[in-house]
Amino acid sequence: MKALNPGCLRNVVSRPPQPPLFHAAIVATTLSLPSSSPPSSRPFSVLNRPPPNYPGHVPLTRTERAALTLGGGLISLLDPYRGDLIAAVGETTATPYFASRLRDAMLGSPTGRRILRERPRMTSSSLSLPRLRALPARTVGGTYAAWLDREGVSPDTRAGVRYVDDEECAYVVQRYRESHDFYHALTGLPAVREGEVALKAFEFANTLLPMTGFALLAVGTLRPAERARFWSVYGPWAVRNGLRAQEVINVYWEEEMETDVDELRARLGIETPPDLREIRKRERAEKKRLKEAAAAAKV
Repeated sequence: MKALNPGCLRNVVSRPPQPPLFHAAIVATTLSLPSSSPPSSRPFSVLNRPPPNYPGHVPLTRTERAALTLGGGLISLLDPYRGDLIAAVGETTATPYFASRLRDAMLGSPTGRRILRERPRMTSSSLSLPRLRALPARTVGGTYAAWLDREGVSPDTRAGVRYVDDEECAYVVQRYRESHDFYHALTGLPAVREGEVALKAFEFANTLLPMTGFALLAVGTLRPAERARFWSVYGPWAVRNGLRAQEVINVYWEEEMETDVDELRARLGIETPPDLREIRKRERAEKKRLKEAAAAAKV
């Protein structure tokens, strides 16, 4: 397990972000305060909020952070389609230690340092999806584009970071968020609840971000067959590969598009798990066969 460093204080197709009611007031209060107000000697509070540290930043009090973490965590556990809440809880739990640990891992890698210096963003336009679709199927770019098309996912759906106070650590969390679909493509795990839980287990073992560990509670919401499969196949795979693999945050994806995908997997130390989509397809076919057989027996 990777050591923590208290450095800087830095799957499924989501529905359009819907700001949760319990923190809508937070945003409204922040927007109503003039950002050019002179510093005040009063303690940080809802009525005395400091100016943002970067565009889109929303400083939170400890009480607000705790309320957003607990409330958002419970709602997102019950409704995994609330991508806005999942993102918010991911941010509130990433600081003050875990985002900085990930930032330090990037600083310890020449490639990671270059990513931090250049700060690329990943969108459908910056990645040039038409070009990626034209690449050979076995390349990283071709595999990624095929996964996006198969799952109906777009890189443009990733929300901006708002609740991480340190500006550099905020970029690290943003980079992790925008890299998530590359982890899907690299492992072949589909954007269904079972696939997301397996990938979150891999991410937790590799990044230590608390939200990825919290997401494992969703194992309890899986069907019995899916839950058994997680404990026997995908859970052990996730822990084994997440711990032994290199820090995936240090992959400069934009420069690996023409790399053979198996070569990158070998370099990172990641083995592909059993094809979950194919397993689920066979299960559905078997259920359909049994249902038809039962219906025919009644005739």
